[in-house]
Amino acid sequence: MELNVIVLGVGCDKCRTLVAHAREALAEVGREEVEVRQVNDLDEVTDMGVLLTPALIINDLVLSSGRVISPQKIAQYLRRLGAGGAR
Repeated sequence: MELNVIVLGVGCDKCRTLVAHAREALAEVGREEVEVRQVNDLDEVTDMGVLLTPALIINDLVLSSGRVISPQKIAQYLRRLGAGGAR
């Protein structure tokens, strides 16, 4: 399954933490090869319909907005989407 993982934010500490959590979650489900794209441009963030950052989008689905979620919660979302690798 192809994954498109995006973290929206303006470069704050919480945004960087969410990027790290997304990478950790991808590793947990065996999908280390997936790139986590960071969008820091405020116009692009609002064009995606997000008003609160940081936000996590996976395959065009906004999974969180305005908070940092744990790597475990992100991994849980990834598994529900069928994105887990062969572990």
